[in-house]
This record gives sequence, C-alpha cells and structure tokens, in this order.
Amino acid sequence: MSIAKTAIISPSAVIEEGAIIGEGVEIGPYCVIGKEVKIGDYTKIYNQVTIVGNTTLGKNNEVFPCAVLGTKPQDLKYHNEPNALIFGDNNKIREFTMINPGTEGGGSQTIIGSNNLLMAYVHIAHDCIIGDSCILANGVTLGGHIVMGNHINIGGLTPIHQFCKIGDYAMVAGASALSQDIPPFCLAEGNRAVIRGLNLHRLRKNFEHHQVDRIHNTYKRLFFGNDPIKEIAKTILAEESDENSVKMCEFIIQSTRGIPFIRKSYE
Repeated sequence: MSIAKTAIISPSAVIEEGAIIGEGVEIGPYCVIGKEVKIGDYTKIYNQVTIVGNTTLGKNNEVFPCAVLGTKPQDLKYHNEPNALIFGDNNKIREFTMINPGTEGGGSQTIIGSNNLLMAYVHIAHDCIIGDSCILANGVTLGGHIVMGNHINIGGLTPIHQFCKIGDYAMVAGASALSQDIPPFCLAEGNRAVIRGLNLHRLRKNFEHHQVDRIHNTYKRLFFGNDPIKEIAKTILAEESDENSVKMCEFIIQSTRGIPFIRKSYE
C-alpha cells in the first residue's frame, strides 16, 4: 500500500493493501478502495464510494456518494480476464454512477477522459471510450463499446445502444433513445433519435462565426441532398479542405451503424 502523507482518509474507510493514494487525496467515511486502485493527487472521494478492480483516477477528480467504479462488466462473455478502467483529470462523478472496466472482446479498457461531468445515476458499460469535456445528464445509460468524442452533451434519461459512435460537439436530447451514429456538430432527438439540426449552442460557444457558417453549409449539403449520404460525403471530401467539414464527412463515411436522419428538401 502507498498512501501519501498529505492524504486525508476517514477511519471508517477500507483501503486494501496495494492501493496507491496520491497527495492531498480525501477519502470519506465507509468507502471501499480495492488493492489495484490508483487515485491521483487531490482527488476527493465522498462517503460510501466503492472503487475496485484495476481502476486508475487522474488528478483533481471528485467522486460523489454511492458511486461504484471498477466492478466486473455486466457481460456474460467476461470470464475474469485482466481489464482496466482509466480516468483522466478533473472529472465530476456524481451520486450512484456506475462505470465498468473493459472486456477482452473490446480491448479490455474503459477510458474516460478529462473535464467530464457525469451526473447522478449515469451508467457507462464495458469498453466505452469517452473524450474530454462531455456532459452526461442524470440517468444516461451507455451500452458497451460506445465511442464518444469531445464536448458532447447527452440529455437525461437517454439510453445509447452498444457500438454507437458520437462525434465531437454533438448533442443527444433528453429522453431520447439512440441506436445509430451521430456525426460531429449535430443535434439528435427522439425515440428512436434522428438528427434534427446542428448543436448550435455548443458551436457558437466554441467556434468563430465563419466556422459555424462553413459547418452549416456542409450540413445542408449532406442532409438535404438527393444522393446517398456517404456518396455526398465523398464528393465534399474531394472538394473541401476545411478541417471541420472533413471531420464531419469522414465520420459519416466510416459509420457502421448508419446515420439516423430524415431526408429533407431545401426550403
């Protein structure tokens, strides 16, 4: 066991031999920290949190009461093979969140980036990869093998099907049910969720006006055209050098679950 001298640990917490606890870490009452767990500097863990398995938290994370991190995947194909759950820095993991490590069939790792807000009752299943600066609202449920980019918002009570991919700066509205891939910058809503437009709130906060216009023009060509969307994306790639347009088109071409949208005509 390695516990930094500056760590503050409640007498009622259970820290198993072998755990590594960094500088300035706070661990509240009745927590359980397993023997393979590594907790980065200045992370704060509130009461009644369970962190087990090969779980690594970076610096300055906050884990709120009754969260459960690193328990075995809820996958019948898992047979106790080595796996891992890895967090970056500055994440807020709210009450009753449950996050599982990976499985051999999905690369054996679940990875959560930095600066994410995971609200109460979020579940992230095995082999998911989450980028940076994402917000998952209360009750969001991610099936296994989901890949999310950066700066993504998922509204409350939204389930997302296994193997879906969601691109940077996208949003899925609350109480939706997503079973296909959402390209970067797009807004999806509904059960089953379909693309309704662009995530303009995020775009206007993070991009210049001319960049938003360029993304909007690419969006219109993709979703209002008459040809199959992957063919339109290939045509745009042959003409376009703008990095955001390229990102959007490459995502669509690489999609395996399909893009959920209703073809529209120009108004």
